[in-house]
Amino acid sequence: MSDELHVPIESESDIVTARQHGRQLASLRGFSGADQALIATAISEVARNIVEHARRGEIILRSLEHDGRRGVQVVARDDGPGIADVGLAMRDGWPAVRSPGMGLPGARRLMDEFDLESTPGKGTMVTMKKWVR
Repeated sequence: MSDELHVPIESESDIVTARQHGRQLASLRGFSGADQALIATAISEVARNIVEHARRGEIILRSLEHDGRRGVQVVARDDGPGIADVGLAMRDGWPAVRSPGMGLPGARRLMDEFDLESTPGKGTMVTMKKWVR
């Protein structure tokens, strides 16, 4: 796997593909099996948001090196409707979450760093990082 991989997201099967690639990258970076599962779950959450709300987008997976630390970065981006109220979207249980990691707030809890940028009518970008312990 290269240091950066773009996975188009348009369907449930693309979510599985992104999870698999994320888990593979995490393994190559030296993450434990438990952390690989956390990363895969976070990828599922943001990819599912793309499918459900924007219809299409992409997940970008990157290897990270910073101050002697190894990690992975996951970027989920789309050109969908955007999020009108980011604060509300980051609340647990809003609107009616049906996923194992509890949506965007769950993805935030699973990763070490989380950033959400969204502009109504222009799309959303979520950037998440996890570092090897």
